[in-house]
Amino acid sequence: MITKLLIANRGEIACRIIRTAREMGILTVAVYSDADAKALHVRSADEAVHIGPSPAAESYLVGEKIIAAAKQTGAEAIHPGYGFLSENAAFAQAVIDADLIWVGPKPSSIDAMGLKDAAKRLMREAGVSVTPGYEGEDQSVERLSKEADAIGYPVLIKAVAGGGGKGMRKVDAPADFEAALESCRREAKASFSNDEVLLEKWITSPRHIEVQVFGDAHGNVVHLFERDCSLQRRHQKVIEEAPAPGMDEATREELCAAAVRAAKAVDYEGAGTIEFIADASEGLRADRIFFMEMNTRLQVEHPVTEEITGVDLVEWQLRVASGEPIPAKQEDLFIDGHSIEARLYAEDPSSGFLPSTGPLEHFDLGIAGRIETGVEEGDTISPFYDPMVAKLVVWGETRGEAIDQLAEIAERVEIWPVKTNAAFIANCLRDDDFEQANLDTAFIAEKMDSLVSSDTAGDSIWQSAADFIALSESEDHEDLPIGLRLNAPGVLTTTLHHKGETRKVVAGRTVADSETTGFVDPSRAVVFADGQSFVFERESRGSGAALAGDGAVIAPMPGKVITVDVTEGETVTAGQRLMVLEAMKMEHALTAPFGGTVTELSASEGGQVQVDAVLAVVEPDAD
Repeated sequence: MITKLLIANRGEIACRIIRTAREMGILTVAVYSDADAKALHVRSADEAVHIGPSPAAESYLVGEKIIAAAKQTGAEAIHPGYGFLSENAAFAQAVIDADLIWVGPKPSSIDAMGLKDAAKRLMREAGVSVTPGYEGEDQSVERLSKEADAIGYPVLIKAVAGGGGKGMRKVDAPADFEAALESCRREAKASFSNDEVLLEKWITSPRHIEVQVFGDAHGNVVHLFERDCSLQRRHQKVIEEAPAPGMDEATREELCAAAVRAAKAVDYEGAGTIEFIADASEGLRADRIFFMEMNTRLQVEHPVTEEITGVDLVEWQLRVASGEPIPAKQEDLFIDGHSIEARLYAEDPSSGFLPSTGPLEHFDLGIAGRIETGVEEGDTISPFYDPMVAKLVVWGETRGEAIDQLAEIAERVEIWPVKTNAAFIANCLRDDDFEQANLDTAFIAEKMDSLVSSDTAGDSIWQSAADFIALSESEDHEDLPIGLRLNAPGVLTTTLHHKGETRKVVAGRTVADSETTGFVDPSRAVVFADGQSFVFERESRGSGAALAGDGAVIAPMPGKVITVDVTEGETVTAGQRLMVLEAMKMEHALTAPFGGTVTELSASEGGQVQVDAVLAVVEPDAD
């Protein structure tokens, strides 16, 4: 058995691997970049080694530094987690060549499944059904256009080296094909240094179904049933569940048998996932489920499989990498209950899902369910890496029970000042079509307007903010702790400002049965409700200063001011650019809400700002 393991990753997956390794008595080594020097995975491991600057290309993607760290600490094995170098065959081979154990499949298996066109040809030979399409070597526009005509529109253009939803374009008509092809190739070249593509028939009512497989060095391969990952936004998974709703036993048996054949075709060892696309226009049928690709690593959504099978897939990985056979036979595995996972991202759905970074000054995910995270209160969401904050996982005896549990967890998320998609998750789960399993990969796109909650506070939230302030300032509640649930009347009239609106609110409401929580400090009140945070600025006591009013220009996220185009006292027109904010390597122009005069300007070029900070105030022109 491995005695010391280096985890070549960060965040929640590094913490997840550390947890199982510790239970198995295996010492762990973390690696970290400058940005992660104080990260939870670093604090959790037995040892930690610095491997470079914050950008992943200079740290987590530099295989030589990771192997050197393993040698330096005496680690015997390297677990890549997912992402970064987890599906890099050259890195896997370098680990093996350094006389270290690679906790993953053989480099040859990674290579065989690395390019989508070659993988599809291999699957055909193994008797696995693949989506009708074209994977030929002739990449000319003329040939690809001709093949698209033969397949029949709509068609899907996919980068052969693609992943993560990049390098994909749906084309509805021949007239749009060439422009879509050029766009797809540009993105593929930039993302994967490979602009070759394949074509697939666009599937009607597509559902994303995948099968967890596991192999060992003794020729054994088993499956651990299927997952449904159909709820996606821009090809990125948001909610995953196991087993797939609507899957009958006969279809499951055929699908899982095909997945095992696929794994055996590449002599697979370790954890892997065979991904299928299903035409669910007439329900799930084996003859309408087609191979898409294989992920030669542990999946983000592996916890739902663990929850319904009782298996620890990371433990299996470590045992198989140590030379042991798979700990269970196929006949020992069965489905128990239903599990659902949601990916909690640092993003603002009400602002077009703009990424949200910065410190987690308040962070509470509750105690229910299984929470997989790589951060704690006081940590920072960095702009350098994936913005996933946590995975929220539940198990229930039935699908309905699991839905209710997960929706309640999402609705009770308390995070500030970083924005999250918690309310969006809850809305997806509470949607009637989701509850009735009327799903496909277009679910989110078609329902977006109803799934995104307004970030403007309603009357009850204003009232809660005033009540919190009253309670915090009353003599009987001098030491009101953060997050205390309201349970007594207040005694104060307070002036509050929220998103350009100012109100005087009389506190005094008794809300013992309210689901609202929050906290106050000298400058603001923050109220948590239904998975969202609502921030109210407080008028300073005795200052007589007016709040910003409707002309406030608010920072939509933490970032850096790179340009200020106006000066205090300047007259501006509606929509005129006032400044530019840079966040997550993107530029965001902030404009005047209406014509008027810039009466306040707190932003300066080069300055760092926090979310919801008032950067400028525009007073409207007199009528």
